[in-house]
Amino acid sequence: MAVLKYEEIAESLRARIAAGEFAPGETIPSGRDLAEQWDVSRATAIKAVDVLRNDGVVVAKQGTGFVVTETPVARPAGARRAGSARILGGMPFLRVGAPDWAEPPTRVANALGLAPGVQALRRVRILQLPDGSPNSCVEAWFPPEIGEAAPRLSDTAPIAEGTTRYVRRQTGRFPVEGVDVTTVRLATEVEAERLGVEEGSAVAVLLHTAHDQEGRPLVCEEGVTPASLFEQVDTYAM
Repeated sequence: MAVLKYEEIAESLRARIAAGEFAPGETIPSGRDLAEQWDVSRATAIKAVDVLRNDGVVVAKQGTGFVVTETPVARPAGARRAGSARILGGMPFLRVGAPDWAEPPTRVANALGLAPGVQALRRVRILQLPDGSPNSCVEAWFPPEIGEAAPRLSDTAPIAEGTTRYVRRQTGRFPVEGVDVTTVRLATEVEAERLGVEEGSAVAVLLHTAHDQEGRPLVCEEGVTPASLFEQVDTYAM
């Protein structure tokens, strides 16, 4: 599939941010400057910046333009249908500890096709509401071949270009199908502590597995949200 010009510009800006050319808090080129650099209309340049803004990579700053975000932004687990990610936008998050290798829960191991005893790379984040309180906790599990081929997944620092784009650049693999399974249960002790609720409180659990172009699992995310904060809305033709 051909890459549209605004997507090409956005990807170029992502790469420059990831390389440290624009540090957090620094201003990226204006729409006018980008239009001149890429020989495109200003509308196309603005659309490219909007992609980064909607992905949480940059934020608007009055009197300055768009600056690289100081606070990392991520999305809840699941809800990755085509076109939905940028509409839904992201949420500020906190990284919990450092990424580590561990044996995933049975449900995650099954989703990733891992045999018992095989470890996967785990990254944990807590997504925050505007007041800074927890909205949900997400554990992302990467199979060994992904974790080993993409070493920056083991770093605590945010990946400016996004994990999906980074993994694709490192492995040539990218998501083409997502499977979301939503269940309800009671929060574990660890989940209750992360979410600031009582142990045994009702939570909604969304297990999201992304599969690549050959049907192989790329990542399995388990997002846990307190029942009082969980809402699922589906819009469809009838």
